[in-house]
Amino acid sequence: MRQRRVRKNNRINEILELPSEVISNKPKITIVGFEEILIENYKSILEYEEFYIKINTHIGAININGFNLRLKEMTEDDIMVLGKIDSLDFESVTDDE
Repeated sequence: MRQRRVRKNNRINEILELPSEVISNKPKITIVGFEEILIENYKSILEYEEFYIKINTHIGAININGFNLRLKEMTEDDIMVLGKIDSLDFESVTDDE
């Protein structure tokens, strides 16, 4: 029964041409220059410093390194980080953890 429902939902999503980030909990990251990052589908903020921000997502953590980092906007699903961004790296979650 569950398998039939999953196939039906997949077919509906195909017909409606919904982007995968809309129908899943995978994060979508938009970077504008070296000064702005928008992360959609985040879970929580794990660490927050002026030079380092660690954001938790459903598939792992996103680490943002830079200077004068600050949170501009936050909603339940989206977060915007501003500042001089030097690097971005990811810590993926494995099924073993």
